[in-house]
Amino acid sequence: MKFSVLMPVYGKENPFFLTQALQSIWDNQTLKPNEIVIIKDGPLTNELEIILSNFAKIAPTKIKALKENVGIGKALNIGVNECSFDYIARMDSDDIAFPDRFYKQINFLEQHPKIGIVSSFIDEFINTKDNIISTRKVPLSHEQIIKNLKGRCPLNHPAVVFKKEAVLAAGNYQPFFLKEDIYLWLRLFENKTIFANINESLLYFRITKETYKRRGGLQYAISEFKILKYRFDIGLINIFQLCYFIFLSVPIRLAPAFIRSFIYSRFLR
Repeated sequence: MKFSVLMPVYGKENPFFLTQALQSIWDNQTLKPNEIVIIKDGPLTNELEIILSNFAKIAPTKIKALKENVGIGKALNIGVNECSFDYIARMDSDDIAFPDRFYKQINFLEQHPKIGIVSSFIDEFINTKDNIISTRKVPLSHEQIIKNLKGRCPLNHPAVVFKKEAVLAAGNYQPFFLKEDIYLWLRLFENKTIFANINESLLYFRITKETYKRRGGLQYAISEFKILKYRFDIGLINIFQLCYFIFLSVPIRLAPAFIRSFIYSRFLR
């Protein structure tokens, strides 16, 4: 049951958020990781460096420093290769893991050896984890997940635990503007990996003003089109579904942030 936690950190991280994230994966966990791999995606501030240095004194931490910011896709690619164990739990530097997250997910994978990746529901919050605004639920069975994969993201990326061998066999994380996760899920699908989600929330996901800004704009719309086209290229969707999803999703990415926020909160969770 040995496992690694993989967390990228970059220079604009909020030090308080990072501290909370680190505490949640070590101090408060019922099943502590055997290794925490932190990828420094470019230079960090002195405050962030001090936080990581102090954390490395109390937890089994491996820190890989990159000379420049390479983006999350490349950083995670490097991080997967740095992990020593086959079970790898993803964690972002501004989220908060439930105390029993790793215990439940690692045990789930142990009890279901054919499954290559598992995620869970997540509770979305603003400011403090006591202020939960919604729960992002995802389909549970492999069949439901694949059906959902045709037009949406059926796994909550910040809460996934996967087998290293499965991700490497699918080509590992690759750069794909703000779609690195879905691009990996599609390649895992091509490689016949079995998916699953746990029927409860195991992560507090932080919502900020930047959350909806990142999900829009011309570059995001182009990325949305490309990932839909990839779905079509691998035979997951047909030409009619491709046109439907393009019509449905691309205009949302070009809309103002407040409209995306409204649509996301009312219809896309």
